[in-house]
Amino acid sequence: MAPLEQDVLAVREQLFHERVRESIICTLLFASLYILCHFIITHFKKHTDFAAAHDDEDAAVNRIALGLCTFTLAVALGAVLLLPFSIISNEVLLSFPQNYYIQWLNGSLVHGLWNLIFLFSNLSLVFLMPFAYFFTESEGFAGSKKGIMARVYETSVVLLLLTLLVLGMVWVASAIVGNDAASRQSLYDLWEYYLPYLYSCISLFGVLLLLLCTPFGLSTMFTVTGKLLVKPRLLEDLDEQLSCARLEEAAVSRRISSGRASCWLNLNVELLREQFFAIRSKRRKLELRHRASPWQRNLGYPLAMLGLLALTGISVLIVCFHVLELLLDDAAMPRGHPGTRDACLGQVSFSIFGSFGAALQVVLIFYLMVSSVVGFYSSPLFTRLLPERQDTPLTKIIGNCVSLLVLSSALPVFSRTLGITRFDLLGDFGRYNWLGNFYIVFLYNMGFAGLTTLCLVKRVSWGVQAELIRALGLHKLPLPVTRSPPPRQAPLGLGGSDVAPPRRGGPQGGHQPQSQPGWPLGASGTLEPLRES
Repeated sequence: MAPLEQDVLAVREQLFHERVRESIICTLLFASLYILCHFIITHFKKHTDFAAAHDDEDAAVNRIALGLCTFTLAVALGAVLLLPFSIISNEVLLSFPQNYYIQWLNGSLVHGLWNLIFLFSNLSLVFLMPFAYFFTESEGFAGSKKGIMARVYETSVVLLLLTLLVLGMVWVASAIVGNDAASRQSLYDLWEYYLPYLYSCISLFGVLLLLLCTPFGLSTMFTVTGKLLVKPRLLEDLDEQLSCARLEEAAVSRRISSGRASCWLNLNVELLREQFFAIRSKRRKLELRHRASPWQRNLGYPLAMLGLLALTGISVLIVCFHVLELLLDDAAMPRGHPGTRDACLGQVSFSIFGSFGAALQVVLIFYLMVSSVVGFYSSPLFTRLLPERQDTPLTKIIGNCVSLLVLSSALPVFSRTLGITRFDLLGDFGRYNWLGNFYIVFLYNMGFAGLTTLCLVKRVSWGVQAELIRALGLHKLPLPVTRSPPPRQAPLGLGGSDVAPPRRGGPQGGHQPQSQPGWPLGASGTLEPLRES
């Protein structure tokens, strides 16, 4: 064999081994995410929906839909980890460029992960989640043999009709907007036009949803952290709360005992039992918080609040600086230069502060994602989607998976649009048409900075006011009661009596006299005027 052929064979063999290695790494990563998401969904699902005691067919259908939900949630978690993994990989390759043990971490692997996340996100949003929902709601066509395959046929037909309806709407909208020959030619290309355009619309919706949820979540994080951590004694009196919880628990327990012992009391024992268990859980949580050490009480809460305030302030400052860059430099647009988007990793750091700046970018990305999820579930429109432990129906699980996938798949575009990171969007994430529009990007940055500042100032000012009132004990003061002046009295009747005559059929007739404003009932059952003290 000639030396040239041996070199070509060696190169092909090396490419083959690299492909196999990347496939194994991607499979292991996704399998780990799938197992983690399976435990998360199992923690929230309602077990009665998957019990085969009542209907084996419904239980099997629910298990299939649950597997699709687990796959979708794993894709959402992978989309969240996509940008931090890419930034960390770049910094590791910069720090150890010639290390043999990290040669598997290269640009080809990162590009492959971006492409897989994009593909699985499209697949989950367009096909898997609608199929899971219609599959759980289907019963089979009328007259057909009952079974899982009958449900599969009905779900496939409904999904096909829905796909044709969506594609037809996109076709009509595209024909109305663009009436040139190129636009009409692109209407017949399903893979290169329809799916990227549809996912671009979904991503735009996700980015707008992040714009609304993240500022609200950044302000809500202070309240959530205050509930999880133990506040100092200056800001919270746990002894009083614990004593009140114990007294309330004892009172409810006595009511339950009296209701069981006596047949004359009409008490809802089941409702009292649920109330008793809720109070007991609250009392146990208060006892755990009461046992906290002084270091945890006096140091943990202030540090956590300062950390949240610092991360929020840094995020707003980065966005304001990015707004100035957008006005001065075209390279600050999120699409970047076409030549640098496909550059290999390990050549230059994506932060001017080096590894520290890259670590800060990763922390900010996770912080913004957590804040967006908190803001999403705290908003009045989506509060009903909040999952409950061991009591979440399957339809609500599907809705949560779709919502989290929309938020997480828009996170890379969201972070790059705001200038949180300089890492350019890889794969098909940078093909969105609206990313090249300067006005959309500029207004988006201005809207995020303004909404975050407004929510933060409003929440912090209210929080400081409430904590000062609580610390000074002003919340224990009785509320002032303003007594309204009595109404004007009617003119005296004949005989000079200022007492209204009793109504016909007074107390003896079975009718109680009704008191008028300023005329209370007297001892004899008649109406008497108020006397000024």
